[in-house]
Amino acid sequence: MRVTKFEHATLTLTDSGRTIVIDPGSFTAPLGELDDVVAIVVTHEHADHWTADHLQRLLEQFPGTPIYGPEGVAKAASGFDVTVVHPGDTVELEPFRLEFFGGTHAVIHRSIPVVDNVGVLVNDEFYYPGDSYAEPGRPVKLLAAPVGAPWLKIGEAMDFVLAVKPRQVFGTHDLTLSVAGRDMGRARLGWAAEQDGGELLTLDPGESVDI
Repeated sequence: MRVTKFEHATLTLTDSGRTIVIDPGSFTAPLGELDDVVAIVVTHEHADHWTADHLQRLLEQFPGTPIYGPEGVAKAASGFDVTVVHPGDTVELEPFRLEFFGGTHAVIHRSIPVVDNVGVLVNDEFYYPGDSYAEPGRPVKLLAAPVGAPWLKIGEAMDFVLAVKPRQVFGTHDLTLSVAGRDMGRARLGWAAEQDGGELLTLDPGESVDI
C-alpha cells in the first residue's frame, strides 16, 4: 500500500490500482491524475479538510464514489451523498478495510464548538486521527500525526505518538507552520517514535512511502 502526502492534511492511499482520498481540503491544490478512487474519507467538517470543489472534481472523475464522514460532515456537505460513520464502524472496500475511531475534534478553545471527528485505520497498518489524539488501540506500521494546529501542543502530539507506538511516523496538518516550526515539530515526533524503535519520515507534498 502506497501512502502519499499532499499539502496540509490531504492524503491518498493506493493499493492494487485503487485509491482512497482522505481530507481533500482548502489548503490543498487540486489532486490531478489519480488511480481508480474507490472512497473519499472526510474526518470532520472544517474547511481545511474538505471543500465542495475538491469533492466535485473527484466525483466528476470517479462518479458514484462513496464519501464517508461523521454526522457533522453529512450536515456541512449536504449537497453530497455522505455515508455517516461512527467510532467502531468498519467499511470493506476491496482491497481496503477502514475502521473508525474517536468521535470528537480536539478542543481549540472553550468559545469554539467541538465538532464531530473520526480517525481512520486502514488495513490495520496506517492510521490518521484527523484533528484529534484518538488512538487506534494497537500499534501501527505508519502513523500520520498532526504536527501544527490551533488546538495542538507539541508535547501532547509527542504523547500521542508515544501511545500509538508506530513503526514509522510522518507529520501532517502542517501548512499553518513556518518551515522552521514544521521541522522542529517533525523532530519532536521523531523522538517520540524512536522511544519504541520507530522512525521519522520527512514527507513533503507529493512524496510517498510504501508499507
